[in-house]
Amino acid sequence: MQWFDYLSFGQHGWGDELLSGLGITLGLALVTLPIGLVLGFTVAAASVSGKPIARMIATFFTTTIRGIPELLTLFMIYHGAGMLINSALKWLNPEAAFFELSPFVAGTIALSLVFAGYAGEVLRGAWNALDHGQKEAGLAIGLSRNQIFFRIELPQLIRLALPGLGNLWINLVKDTALVSVIALNDLMRMANVAVGATRKPFVFFLAVCLIYWLICLFFEWCLGRIEQRANRGIRAS
Repeated sequence: MQWFDYLSFGQHGWGDELLSGLGITLGLALVTLPIGLVLGFTVAAASVSGKPIARMIATFFTTTIRGIPELLTLFMIYHGAGMLINSALKWLNPEAAFFELSPFVAGTIALSLVFAGYAGEVLRGAWNALDHGQKEAGLAIGLSRNQIFFRIELPQLIRLALPGLGNLWINLVKDTALVSVIALNDLMRMANVAVGATRKPFVFFLAVCLIYWLICLFFEWCLGRIEQRANRGIRAS
């Protein structure tokens, strides 16, 4: 049996399973991205806030998230959060049924927290790079603070943060492979299942490497086009 037969679609190949795993991988990344961005903006806003407590909470969050391996964060959410939920349910109702946290939900929460921890720092750096004299100019011509933020500051903030956020997105796509350890049937787990059944690790792991590489190349091209559009009209220094 040739190596490409193992990757074929149908009864005798594993192409269908790998394609299904790829769908879950991309779905997990796409669901995680907006949640992580919202959390990242929240963390960044807290870190530049004039309130010391908000800054302390943001600093604690980013320091903790960046100081813990992503795999450990995943385990803490999948096992720890599930245990807390079951303890709370038993406290409310001793006869409550056992609650099992979905691997997809656990993966989404864990990767969103990781993404937010790094995105918060990227956005904070972009905010500090803004010329805040523009805010005073906006107030001087009668713009409200919301108008100044959404019309003047936010477009520049996104432009400055795009390279860093783009790198985080690429890392997020690759980090989805971690969820295979909590039995989510993503691309990496399906490759492991195929290897266990066929004893052909080189074939399937090489195929997975190529798939991740092509995905990252595609997203890097997309990000390059987005950055090019965001920087239109900006003179290169």
